[in-house]
Amino acid sequence: MEQEAMKEQAMKQPAVKQPEDARGRRQVKIGTVVSDKMDKTVVVIVQNTEVHRLYHRHIKRTVKFMAHDERNECRVGDRVLLVSSRPLSKTKRWRVREIVQKVERDA
Repeated sequence: MEQEAMKEQAMKQPAVKQPEDARGRRQVKIGTVVSDKMDKTVVVIVQNTEVHRLYHRHIKRTVKFMAHDERNECRVGDRVLLVSSRPLSKTKRWRVREIVQKVERDA
């Protein structure tokens, strides 16, 4: 009896609206553009500092990511915000969400 009452009550309540990004939290990284020669693709380096587990020294780790730049806005030296996405090609798994800091360019 109680189970039936609970089912009826659950059916009367409106469905919970899913958040806009229902796929979960996406990975976010900030890096510097080092190449923009490809069409709609940029190469971005991301630097992380880690502590060596044995020697307890700080180490800089640099990783390159290929990222999708839909409007070809990024230029070499720009700081960009990358967001993970589905595989877009053999090497591209990131998209440029925004340009955090543009580099001043000479005319």
